[in-house]
Amino acid sequence: MNDKIIITGICGSLREGSYTRMALNIALMGAKDAGAKINLIDLRKYDLPLMDGRRDEETFPEDVFRLRDEVQKSDGIILGTPEYHGGYSGVLKNALDLMGFDEFQGKMIGLLGVAGGSMGAANSLNSLQTVGRNLRAWVVPFQVSIASAFEEFDKEGNLKNRVLEQRVKQLGEKVTRFAYLHKIGKSEEFLNAWQVAPVNPGGERRSKEGK
Repeated sequence: MNDKIIITGICGSLREGSYTRMALNIALMGAKDAGAKINLIDLRKYDLPLMDGRRDEETFPEDVFRLRDEVQKSDGIILGTPEYHGGYSGVLKNALDLMGFDEFQGKMIGLLGVAGGSMGAANSLNSLQTVGRNLRAWVVPFQVSIASAFEEFDKEGNLKNRVLEQRVKQLGEKVTRFAYLHKIGKSEEFLNAWQVAPVNPGGERRSKEGK
């Protein structure tokens, strides 16, 4: 396959000096190291209305369609969010609400959460897993939560902890690898095998042995 895998990061933070944006850039570097073409969607640069359920989408500003187009042409998406009050950010929620199956169905999604507290961003990541499934996307079985983010980054936006830095890069790498396997059809082989697999392979034999 000659076409490069495209991995897009969506930053769910609008704050200057955002730790989420710093972490997302590191994850995208991991994707680039794995051979992907990378793209960062910085929602500060998009004029997005609040999702109001309007039927006449032609009244949306151009940036809504720009956002949709950038995500739709991607093979994998990394969602980065700060955790606010036990949930992912409103700006990310709104951006996701302005998109749908056309942008996400069949795509690989990686999850990255950043929190100021010591408990990390597990609640946000769990919620985003549900969102990914409802968008008919594949949520990669590897995610990263960064706790006490204000202690983890230096002034240049690098992670001080090299083990954590490697884990964040691995997220980008794994999203790229899963997206590649999906694009060349390996995921279809898995699904076909799953459809014809016995419900409890080996279960009958083990049951007899236990008697």
